Amino acid sequence: MTGLGKLYGVGVGPGAPDLLTLRAVRVLESADVLALPRSSDFGASMAYRILEPVLGKPREPRKQERLLLTFPMSKDPDRVRPYVDAALDKIGDRLSRGLSVAFATEGDPSLFSTFVYVRREALRRFPGLEVEVVPGVTSVTAVPAVSGLSLADGQERIAILPATYGVDDLTEVLQRFDTVVLMKIGSEMPKVTEALTRAGLLDRAVFVSKATMPEQRIVRDLRAAQGERGDCFAMVVVTRGERSGLLVGEAEASPPGAFENALNEPEAP
Repeated sequence: MTGLGKLYGVGVGPGAPDLLTLRAVRVLESADVLALPRSSDFGASMAYRILEPVLGKPREPRKQERLLLTFPMSKDPDRVRPYVDAALDKIGDRLSRGLSVAFATEGDPSLFSTFVYVRREALRRFPGLEVEVVPGVTSVTAVPAVSGLSLADGQERIAILPATYGVDDLTEVLQRFDTVVLMKIGSEMPKVTEALTRAGLLDRAVFVSKATMPEQRIVRDLRAAQGERGDCFAMVVVTRGERSGLLVGEAEASPPGAFENALNEPEAP
Protein backbone atom coordinates (compact mmCIF):
# COMPACT_ATOMS: atom_id res chain seq x y z
CA MET A 1 0.00 0.00 0.00
CA THR A 2 1.51 3.33 -1.06
CA GLY A 3 0.95 6.87 0.16
CA LEU A 4 0.74 5.87 3.81
CA GLY A 5 2.11 8.04 6.54
CA LYS A 6 4.57 6.66 9.07
CA LEU A 7 3.61 5.40 12.53
CA TYR A 8 5.92 6.05 15.47
CA GLY A 9 5.72 4.55 18.93
CA VAL A 10 7.51 7.03 21.18
CA GLY A 11 8.48 6.28 24.77
CA VAL A 12 8.27 9.44 26.88
CA GLY A 13 9.88 7.91 29.97
CA PRO A 14 8.70 7.34 33.55
CA GLY A 15 7.60 10.85 34.43
CA ALA A 16 10.37 13.43 34.56
CA PRO A 17 10.21 15.48 31.34
CA ASP A 18 14.00 15.80 31.13
CA LEU A 19 14.29 12.02 30.79
CA LEU A 20 12.85 12.14 27.27
CA THR A 21 15.50 11.23 24.73
CA LEU A 22 16.66 13.65 22.05
CA ARG A 23 15.20 11.35 19.40
CA ALA A 24 11.84 11.27 21.17
CA VAL A 25 11.67 15.06 21.26
CA ARG A 26 12.62 15.31 17.59
CA VAL A 27 9.94 12.84 16.50
CA LEU A 28 7.26 14.33 18.73
CA GLU A 29 7.95 17.82 17.45
CA SER A 30 8.02 16.87 13.77
CA ALA A 31 5.07 14.43 13.53
CA ASP A 32 1.89 15.63 11.84
CA VAL A 33 -0.27 14.03 14.52
CA LEU A 34 0.35 13.35 18.21
CA ALA A 35 -1.68 10.34 19.39
CA LEU A 36 -2.14 10.66 23.13
CA PRO A 37 -3.56 7.75 25.16
CA ARG A 38 -5.72 8.34 28.21
CA SER A 39 -7.63 6.01 30.53
CA SER A 40 -11.07 7.61 30.18
CA ASP A 41 -12.99 9.87 27.82
CA PHE A 42 -12.89 12.65 30.40
CA GLY A 43 -9.36 12.17 31.70
CA ALA A 44 -6.07 13.78 30.77
CA SER A 45 -3.24 12.01 29.00
CA MET A 46 -0.38 11.21 31.37
CA ALA A 47 1.95 10.85 28.38
CA TYR A 48 1.11 14.41 27.32
CA ARG A 49 1.63 15.67 30.86
CA ILE A 50 5.15 14.26 30.71
CA LEU A 51 6.10 15.57 27.27
CA GLU A 52 4.34 18.94 27.30
CA PRO A 53 7.08 20.89 29.15
CA VAL A 54 9.72 19.96 26.58
CA LEU A 55 7.65 19.96 23.42
CA GLY A 56 8.60 22.99 21.38
CA LYS A 57 6.72 24.58 18.52
CA PRO A 58 6.79 22.67 15.23
CA ARG A 59 9.70 23.71 13.06
CA GLU A 60 7.32 24.16 10.12
CA PRO A 61 4.57 26.80 10.01
CA ARG A 62 1.71 24.38 10.53
CA LYS A 63 -0.58 23.22 13.28
CA GLN A 64 0.10 19.82 14.77
CA GLU A 65 -2.99 17.75 15.54
CA ARG A 66 -3.28 16.28 19.01
CA LEU A 67 -5.45 13.20 18.95
CA LEU A 68 -6.75 11.95 22.31
CA LEU A 69 -7.41 8.20 22.37
CA THR A 70 -9.15 6.35 25.19
CA PHE A 71 -7.85 2.98 26.43
CA PRO A 72 -9.62 1.90 29.65
CA MET A 73 -7.63 0.34 32.47
CA SER A 74 -9.21 -3.10 32.25
CA LYS A 75 -8.09 -6.72 32.07
CA ASP A 76 -11.24 -7.70 30.17
CA PRO A 77 -10.42 -8.14 26.44
CA ASP A 78 -14.08 -7.73 25.48
CA ARG A 79 -14.08 -4.26 27.05
CA VAL A 80 -10.70 -3.15 25.74
CA ARG A 81 -11.00 -4.37 22.15
CA PRO A 82 -13.65 -1.84 20.98
CA TYR A 83 -11.45 1.01 22.20
CA VAL A 84 -8.42 -0.36 20.35
CA ASP A 85 -10.51 -0.67 17.19
CA ALA A 86 -11.82 2.89 17.57
CA ALA A 87 -8.30 4.21 18.12
CA LEU A 88 -7.05 2.41 15.02
CA ASP A 89 -9.90 3.85 12.97
CA LYS A 90 -8.75 7.35 13.89
CA ILE A 91 -5.04 6.62 13.49
CA GLY A 92 -5.67 4.77 10.22
CA ASP A 93 -7.58 7.73 8.83
CA ARG A 94 -4.53 9.95 9.37
CA LEU A 95 -2.07 7.39 8.01
CA SER A 96 -4.24 6.91 4.91
CA ARG A 97 -3.97 10.62 4.23
CA GLY A 98 -0.18 10.39 4.28
CA LEU A 99 0.22 11.96 7.73
CA SER A 100 2.85 10.82 10.20
CA VAL A 101 1.47 9.75 13.59
CA ALA A 102 3.54 9.70 16.79
CA PHE A 103 1.88 7.58 19.48
CA ALA A 104 3.26 8.80 22.81
CA THR A 105 3.42 6.20 25.54
CA GLU A 106 4.64 6.28 29.13
CA GLY A 107 7.89 4.44 29.71
CA ASP A 108 8.89 2.35 26.70
CA PRO A 109 6.60 1.36 23.79
CA SER A 110 7.65 -2.29 23.98
CA LEU A 111 7.12 -2.90 27.70
CA PHE A 112 3.53 -3.33 28.95
CA SER A 113 2.44 -0.57 26.59
CA THR A 114 -0.81 0.03 24.73
CA PHE A 115 1.33 0.66 21.67
CA VAL A 116 2.00 -3.09 21.42
CA TYR A 117 -1.66 -3.60 20.45
CA VAL A 118 -1.79 -0.47 18.29
CA ARG A 119 1.24 -1.55 16.30
CA ARG A 120 -0.02 -5.09 15.81
CA GLU A 121 -3.43 -3.94 14.57
CA ALA A 122 -1.98 -1.19 12.37
CA LEU A 123 0.29 -3.65 10.58
CA ARG A 124 -2.65 -6.01 10.10
CA ARG A 125 -4.80 -3.29 8.59
CA PHE A 126 -2.06 -1.65 6.54
CA PRO A 127 0.42 -4.18 5.12
CA GLY A 128 3.66 -2.41 4.27
CA LEU A 129 3.13 0.31 6.86
CA GLU A 130 6.40 1.79 8.08
CA VAL A 131 6.63 1.69 11.87
CA GLU A 132 9.45 3.08 14.00
CA VAL A 133 9.80 2.53 17.73
CA VAL A 134 11.61 5.19 19.74
CA PRO A 135 12.62 3.56 23.04
CA GLY A 136 12.17 5.40 26.31
CA VAL A 137 13.53 5.22 29.83
CA THR A 138 11.46 2.63 31.68
CA SER A 139 10.24 2.54 35.25
CA VAL A 140 12.23 -0.69 35.58
CA THR A 141 15.40 1.39 35.45
CA ALA A 142 14.00 4.62 36.90
CA VAL A 143 12.97 2.99 40.20
CA PRO A 144 16.47 1.64 40.97
CA ALA A 145 17.89 5.04 40.02
CA VAL A 146 15.79 6.96 42.57
CA SER A 147 15.98 4.31 45.30
CA GLY A 148 19.69 3.48 45.09
CA LEU A 149 19.12 -0.17 44.20
CA SER A 150 21.14 -2.29 41.77
CA LEU A 151 19.13 -4.55 39.49
CA ALA A 152 21.81 -7.04 38.57
CA ASP A 153 25.51 -7.78 38.92
CA GLY A 154 27.66 -10.85 38.46
CA GLN A 155 25.39 -13.82 37.81
CA GLU A 156 22.17 -12.30 39.11
CA ARG A 157 18.95 -12.98 37.23
CA ILE A 158 15.95 -10.65 36.94
CA ALA A 159 12.23 -11.34 36.71
CA ILE A 160 9.68 -8.67 35.75
CA LEU A 161 6.04 -9.32 36.62
CA PRO A 162 2.85 -7.29 36.23
CA ALA A 163 1.46 -7.61 39.75
CA THR A 164 -1.99 -6.36 38.81
CA TYR A 165 -2.62 -9.69 37.03
CA GLY A 166 -2.08 -11.63 40.24
CA VAL A 167 0.88 -12.84 42.28
CA ASP A 168 -0.09 -16.45 42.87
CA ASP A 169 3.29 -17.68 41.62
CA LEU A 170 5.33 -14.98 43.39
CA THR A 171 6.77 -17.33 46.02
CA GLU A 172 8.19 -19.58 43.31
CA VAL A 173 9.56 -16.62 41.35
CA LEU A 174 11.26 -15.24 44.46
CA GLN A 175 13.10 -18.54 44.88
CA ARG A 176 14.27 -18.70 41.27
CA PHE A 177 15.42 -15.12 40.65
CA ASP A 178 17.85 -12.79 42.42
CA THR A 179 15.94 -9.60 41.63
CA VAL A 180 12.18 -9.43 41.17
CA VAL A 181 10.50 -6.32 39.78
CA LEU A 182 6.76 -6.15 40.42
CA MET A 183 5.17 -3.55 38.15
CA LYS A 184 1.66 -2.11 38.30
CA ILE A 185 1.00 -3.03 41.93
CA GLY A 186 -2.65 -1.98 41.91
CA SER A 187 -4.59 -3.65 44.72
CA GLU A 188 -2.16 -6.56 45.10
CA MET A 189 -0.01 -5.00 47.84
CA PRO A 190 -1.39 -7.15 50.71
CA LYS A 191 -0.66 -10.35 48.75
CA VAL A 192 2.80 -9.06 47.83
CA THR A 193 3.76 -8.32 51.42
CA GLU A 194 2.35 -11.67 52.53
CA ALA A 195 4.47 -13.55 49.97
CA LEU A 196 7.58 -11.56 50.86
CA THR A 197 7.03 -12.23 54.57
CA ARG A 198 6.75 -15.99 53.94
CA ALA A 199 9.94 -15.90 51.89
CA GLY A 200 11.80 -13.88 54.52
CA LEU A 201 12.46 -11.11 52.01
CA LEU A 202 10.30 -8.29 53.34
CA ASP A 203 13.39 -6.37 54.48
CA ARG A 204 14.92 -6.64 51.01
CA ALA A 205 12.01 -5.02 49.21
CA VAL A 206 11.38 -1.37 48.36
CA PHE A 207 8.07 0.22 47.33
CA VAL A 208 8.29 3.14 44.89
CA SER A 209 5.38 5.12 43.51
CA LYS A 210 5.63 7.60 40.61
CA ALA A 211 9.39 7.47 40.30
CA THR A 212 10.98 10.71 38.97
CA MET A 213 7.65 12.58 39.22
CA PRO A 214 7.05 15.41 41.72
CA GLU A 215 4.73 13.02 43.61
CA GLN A 216 7.47 10.39 43.94
CA ARG A 217 7.21 8.26 47.09
CA ILE A 218 9.71 5.68 48.38
CA VAL A 219 8.92 3.27 51.23
CA ARG A 220 11.82 1.11 52.42
CA ASP A 221 9.92 -0.65 55.21
CA LEU A 222 7.09 -2.49 53.47
CA ARG A 223 5.40 -3.05 56.82
CA ALA A 224 4.39 0.60 56.57
CA ALA A 225 3.00 0.02 53.08
CA GLN A 226 0.96 -3.14 53.61
CA GLY A 227 -2.30 -1.24 53.29
CA GLU A 228 -1.08 0.73 50.30
CA ARG A 229 -3.22 0.71 47.21
CA GLY A 230 -0.82 1.29 44.39
CA ASP A 231 -1.52 2.23 40.80
CA CYS A 232 0.06 1.58 37.44
CA PHE A 233 2.96 3.80 38.52
CA ALA A 234 3.69 1.84 41.71
CA MET A 235 6.36 -0.87 41.87
CA VAL A 236 8.06 -3.16 44.34
CA VAL A 237 11.64 -4.29 43.77
CA VAL A 238 13.08 -7.23 45.70
CA THR A 239 16.84 -7.74 45.66
CA ARG A 240 18.69 -10.64 47.29
CA GLY A 241 22.25 -9.48 46.57
CA GLU A 242 23.60 -13.01 47.14
CA ARG A 243 25.42 -13.34 43.84
CA SER A 244 26.44 -9.72 43.28
CA GLY A 245 30.02 -8.52 43.28
CA LEU A 246 31.29 -11.59 41.45
CA LEU A 247 33.26 -9.56 38.93
CA VAL A 248 35.40 -7.99 41.67
CA GLY A 249 35.58 -11.02 43.92
CA GLU A 250 33.22 -9.81 46.64
CA ALA A 251 30.89 -12.80 46.53
CA GLU A 252 30.68 -16.38 45.43
CA ALA A 253 28.02 -17.87 43.24
CA SER A 254 25.37 -19.68 45.21
CA PRO A 255 25.43 -23.45 44.58
CA PRO A 256 22.30 -25.10 43.21
CA GLY A 257 19.59 -25.33 45.87
CA ALA A 258 21.15 -22.68 48.09
CA PHE A 259 18.43 -20.07 47.58
CA GLU A 260 16.12 -21.43 50.26
CA ASN A 261 18.96 -21.68 52.82
CA ALA A 262 19.90 -18.05 52.27
CA LEU A 263 16.45 -16.50 52.49
CA ASN A 264 16.85 -15.19 56.02
CA GLU A 265 20.48 -14.08 55.88
CA PRO A 266 20.94 -10.36 56.60
CA GLU A 267 21.85 -8.11 53.72
CA ALA A 268 25.50 -7.17 53.47
CA PRO A 269 26.22 -3.55 54.38
